[in-house]
Amino acid sequence: MEHNHDHLQGHHQNNFSKAFIIGISLNAIYIVVELFYGLSINSMALIADAGHNFSDVLGLLLAWGAAYLASTSPTHQRTYGLRKSTILAALFNAILLMIAVGAITIEAVRKFITPQPVHGETMMLVAGVGVIINTITALLFLKGRKKDLNIKGAFLHMAADAGVSLGVVLAALIIISTGWLWIDPAISLVIVLVIVIGTWGLLKESFQLSIDAVPKGIELKQVENYLRSLKGVEDVHDLHIWAMSTTETALTVHLVIPDENKDDFFLKKICAQLHDNFGIEHSTIQIEKSAQSSSCEYDKV
Repeated sequence: MEHNHDHLQGHHQNNFSKAFIIGISLNAIYIVVELFYGLSINSMALIADAGHNFSDVLGLLLAWGAAYLASTSPTHQRTYGLRKSTILAALFNAILLMIAVGAITIEAVRKFITPQPVHGETMMLVAGVGVIINTITALLFLKGRKKDLNIKGAFLHMAADAGVSLGVVLAALIIISTGWLWIDPAISLVIVLVIVIGTWGLLKESFQLSIDAVPKGIELKQVENYLRSLKGVEDVHDLHIWAMSTTETALTVHLVIPDENKDDFFLKKICAQLHDNFGIEHSTIQIEKSAQSSSCEYDKV
């Protein structure tokens, strides 16, 4: 039994199109400003942060593109459409964040070895603007981060960037007050740790979904127990649950019902309960009179 959710996916994408446009525009302008002042006052922290912001803009573009692709219609070659692109975008977003973390770490270590004087006031002012811009952008994706892993990736990108900018502000404030140049790289390393902790979950979950693992929040055994509890069901086999996208889950299963006399209403009821109780949108159920009656598996010689 198949359910068409293209209109929901399209509506979801449209809800966040404005957020992507605003976020990308604000951050693109800020990158130019940050790079200009970073070069002007010889602040490697601002230049490095501009590079980090650039990776975030790429991440937003990736997430936005994936959200659009997921709303396209299926074709003869891609029967599920391009919904899976949202999972790949979330995975690439997590990888980009890890790469950005690596770049920040290298820069922090370099600044520990060879501290450089910076214009603290300008550094603090420019980074403060970054905190505001990145916080606003992150809030645009706050609502959808729990239901869509792709949107969560965009949210984490911008929240991490706001944290980086805040770290630069604090570093500049301490440098102005004490003249301790080592504070800059020290706070950078603390921020790196925070980003890694926040990103690890996204990286792990998106990777699991990309290899068709059971989505987070769904217990396979609970679904199996529910199916086995149905009246007349003697056995359950070939149960598979996987993510079609970051917002849609699919299921296929064979139900063994020896006295098979079930109608379409029986199937519709199961699909409705799978959706309501487990969040599974697309369910394909095959009814058999015995476990061997319609097995399509074979052993290769």
